[in-house]
Amino acid sequence: MLSRTNAVLIIIDIQGNLAQAMYDKENLFANNVKLIQGFKALNLPIIFTEQIPQKLGKTLPVISRELDGIEPIAKETFSCWDNRNFILQLKALSRKHIVLAGIECHVCVYQTALDLISNGYNVHLVSDAVSSRTPENRQVGMDAMKSAGVHITGTEMVLFKLLRTAADPKFKEIIKIIK
Repeated sequence: MLSRTNAVLIIIDIQGNLAQAMYDKENLFANNVKLIQGFKALNLPIIFTEQIPQKLGKTLPVISRELDGIEPIAKETFSCWDNRNFILQLKALSRKHIVLAGIECHVCVYQTALDLISNGYNVHLVSDAVSSRTPENRQVGMDAMKSAGVHITGTEMVLFKLLRTAADPKFKEIIKIIK
């Protein structure tokens, strides 16, 4: 079960013109912001990546503003797992439940999810915080990940799983983020 002691948020490649070409991009951006704010409110770790940032551009300002103080991991590989800095940073956290968001769902997110599962991690894909350029590719990616054992979830579902109770002192802060 997802909990504050074992969760880490990984946001993949929400950058440049590619992010602007995503299906339902406004919800993609808004839900990633909610996830980041929620994880920060709960003092949980966040990792984010950028695919060849010198060519594709940096993380979008709407996202990077929320990630102030966290350095992106630049990569060339589609799977984050094939990047040494990513592996080192993730292993240093000693957390086994990955909350996964970003783009593109059927390429980098998909390949990362399968590699994480192969390496002993539990992956929770945030369905309303991933996208691809077409809704069909987004759905193909989600279906393939689900078949591979990825847990499909949503932004609010993740934040409430981590909260566990309305009696939690962070409840009011999380409610403000969600609304």
